[in-house]
Amino acid sequence: MKKHAIIPIFIPHQGCPNGCVFCNQKTITARKPDIGKDEITTTIETWLSTLVDRPGLETVEIAFFGGSFTGIPMKQQSAYLEIAKRYKSSGLVQKIHLSTRPDYINREILNNLKAFGVDIIELGVQSFDEEVLTASGRGHDSSCIYTASALIHEYDFELGIQLMLGLPTDSPEKCLYSARETVKIKPSLARLYPTVVIQDTALMELYKKRLYTPLTTEEAVSTAKEMYKILTEAGIQIIRVGLKSSDLIREDGEISGHTFHPAFRQLVEGSIAREKMEYLLKRVLSSGNGKVDTKGAPDVCDQNGAACLDASCEEVTFLSSEKWFSNMIGHKGCNKAHFAKTFPHLSIDYKTSQLQDGSIAIAVADGSYFVVK
Repeated sequence: MKKHAIIPIFIPHQGCPNGCVFCNQKTITARKPDIGKDEITTTIETWLSTLVDRPGLETVEIAFFGGSFTGIPMKQQSAYLEIAKRYKSSGLVQKIHLSTRPDYINREILNNLKAFGVDIIELGVQSFDEEVLTASGRGHDSSCIYTASALIHEYDFELGIQLMLGLPTDSPEKCLYSARETVKIKPSLARLYPTVVIQDTALMELYKKRLYTPLTTEEAVSTAKEMYKILTEAGIQIIRVGLKSSDLIREDGEISGHTFHPAFRQLVEGSIAREKMEYLLKRVLSSGNGKVDTKGAPDVCDQNGAACLDASCEEVTFLSSEKWFSNMIGHKGCNKAHFAKTFPHLSIDYKTSQLQDGSIAIAVADGSYFVVK
């Protein structure tokens, strides 16, 4: 049962006169650019009617997405937020969430957001690399990212960071740099988006002129996986990986290149799971100096752990939490197929266990049990 529900209010391109090369907000959100107060109220009421008496639901959040909310005139911001605050004050929702640009944050704006009970501010950072920011037409340098983040922390808002990979002049090294810089500014939330080439954007024109080459799916997964690990190991919750599918953003829709995939998050998390499974299986099949004592709590270590299972086994079982089971199996069973092909002499089973999400365990016939976080 999901404990958290989001009521999305899309305000595409409002408040953002900037022309980022990758952006066509009308296409991304598949709606008209204008939204009125009555439409916001109707949207909230419609969503709330579907959430009544939902078992296990603890938090309902109104989230303003799609544009740069704090770039909207202050009067309009206040009108939108007044509606959200009314529902929060009544107890029907518990949080107010919005997204904006780093260069649209200052004390006047934050004072206003605080007055209307905003809880979470996400910054569309995209990259910390100066060359990437310039080539992507972001209109600001990296310094304002650090300044805005510090102010958001000072005002005690929850901070979220959105990063993109595969932008013009980008590289895996630059992406990992952005992930490490994100850790330094200590957000609690993050999103990872591979760049998708959308119709009616400057990036599409660059693509047509062969001045920009999108990442392949494999390249995007490889880089996103390493960014994901950096962020999660720092305790940052990754709330989205990849664009959400819609009528326009899909494999046969208004896109080009290969980085859109409706199950991109599973591709990334499945790749991480496979990496851990291969590590564990190699440890099991190696001739080590020690043997894990399996009586009592399972042995836990990280991927550089020194423990080694000295076991000559024909049967092994991989285990994960219920939530991560599909990642352990892999998208369309790719991990399961990989291990069946690579280790045909082994009988491999897959089961759920009371493990932390993201952890993978392996058990062998003699009872030895080894976990990697």
